[in-house]
Amino acid sequence: MTPEHVLIVFEVVAFLFAISVHESAHAWTALRCGDPTAYMLGRVTLNPIRHIDPFGTVLVPLVAAISGFGVIGWAKPTPVNTRNFKKLVKYDVLTSLAGPASNLLVAAACLAVLVVMAALSPQAGELIHAVVLRQGFLGSQSVLVPVVLLLYTSMFINVLLAVFNVIPVPPLDGSHVLRHFLSGSILAVYDNVGRFGLLLLFFFGGRFLFTLFSPVMALFNTILLRLT
Repeated sequence: MTPEHVLIVFEVVAFLFAISVHESAHAWTALRCGDPTAYMLGRVTLNPIRHIDPFGTVLVPLVAAISGFGVIGWAKPTPVNTRNFKKLVKYDVLTSLAGPASNLLVAAACLAVLVVMAALSPQAGELIHAVVLRQGFLGSQSVLVPVVLLLYTSMFINVLLAVFNVIPVPPLDGSHVLRHFLSGSILAVYDNVGRFGLLLLFFFGGRFLFTLFSPVMALFNTILLRLT
C-alpha cells in the first residue's frame, strides 16, 4: 500500500469517527434538553453505520477526495423534535452547536496527545513538525509515523467538519441558529433557497469554506508547533 493510499484510509477512518461523534453529540444534547427522539432511534452511538447517509457520507466524500480537497461530507441528520424543548430557542441552539463543538473537542484531544508524544519522544516531535510543515517523513520507518499521521489527520478532519457545519446554509447546523433570528417572508425565502444550499456550497463554495477553515486550522498548527 502506497503512502497516498494509507493517507486516504486514515482520512476515511477519521471522517467516520468524526461524523459519529458529531451526530452522537446532537442526539445526546437533545436528550439532555428533553427530546428523546434520536436516543430512542439509537443515534447516541459511535457506530458509524447508524449515521451513514448514502449521499453525504459516501458519494460527496468520494468526489471530494478524488478532487484533491480531502474527505468532507455529512452524516444522516439527527432527528430532533423541538416540540419537546421547554426553552425552544436556547435548547435548539445548544443541540445544533453540540455537533461542531464535539468535533473541536476531538481536535483538541488529538492535539493534546501529539503534544504529550512530543514531550516523551524527540523523534515524535520531529515527525509532528514534518507533517505540519508538509515536509514528509524522509523515509522514516518509525512505528510513530502512522500514529502521528492518524492523529494529525483526525485533528484536521474534525476542524474541517466543525467549520463546515457552522456555515449558515440549510441543513447545516449553523442554519438552525440563524433561523431563530429570521421571520416572516425572509424566513420563507431562506428555507426555500436552502433546499439547494448544500449543492451550491459544494459546487461553488470551496474557496469560501477554505477561507473560513484556514485561520482555524492555522491556530491549531501554531499551537502544535509551539508546544512540540
